[in-house]
Parts: sequence; structure tokens; C-alpha cells
Amino acid sequence: MNMQTVLQDFQQTITAASVKLQQISEADSEQFPAPGKWSLKQIIGHLIDSASNNHQRFVRVQLYDDLTLPNYEQDGWVAVQNYQNESWSELLAFWQSYNQHLAHVIANIPAEKLSKTLRVGTGEPITLQFLIEDYVAHLQQHLQQILN
Repeated sequence: MNMQTVLQDFQQTITAASVKLQQISEADSEQFPAPGKWSLKQIIGHLIDSASNNHQRFVRVQLYDDLTLPNYEQDGWVAVQNYQNESWSELLAFWQSYNQHLAHVIANIPAEKLSKTLRVGTGEPITLQFLIEDYVAHLQQHLQQILN
């Protein structure tokens, strides 16, 4: 897919979701939909963690060759950071700001860097372009989960 299209889709997703997410109450954000399932606060926390992990990947793959970065242990990250007890409005502000910064980072990646590869954990090499597209799709999947 064209990176400009991916970037525009990402930016539109951030803007549209931010408006809708702010309409969710603090109380509703804390509810667990079922035993063993994350609350909305924890899902947004997970998306912040995903942004953080992918931010490192987006930058480092441009700077280094033969890069291997660790997997993201999502349950551990969500538990350690105790998103359940953080303010919904603060989580949303951070999520929005971090993703706007990632859009800026993506917009400034030279086209020739998009084919650089890295490994995440023991996985096969993936390109920076694939990583970006996968990040945006992952974000959209979780936002649909929250907003539908």
C-alpha cells in the first residue's frame, strides 16, 4: 500500500477515534466485559504500549542493520503499569499525543528506508513498511473493539 495513504488513514483514525473515545465515561472505561478480558482503560493502555514499542522499532530500524528487538509481552506491560487505576482522560490525552507523534515520525521516513528489515523476537525479518501498516491495522482493530 502507498505510505501516504497509510499515513492519511492513520491520521484520520486518530482524529475520529479521539472524539468518540472522549465521550466514554470514566465509569464505563473501568468496566470489565467478561472475566479475563481487559477494560477499556487497559485496552487504551495496551495501545500506548504498542505505540511505545513500535516507536522504538520505527526509529531503530532506520539507524541499524541486522536489528533484532524483543517481543512485546502485552499482559505483563498492562499489569505492571496498572492502567486500570489511571485517569481515563489522561490515558486518552497520552494515547492521542503519542500517536500524533508517531504520524510525524512516519511522515519523515525516507522512502528508501521503508524496505529496511528487522526481526521482532524470533520472528522472520519484516520490512519497516510492513511494520507501519501492521501497527495501523492493529490500532484500528482495537479501536473498533472499543467503539462498536
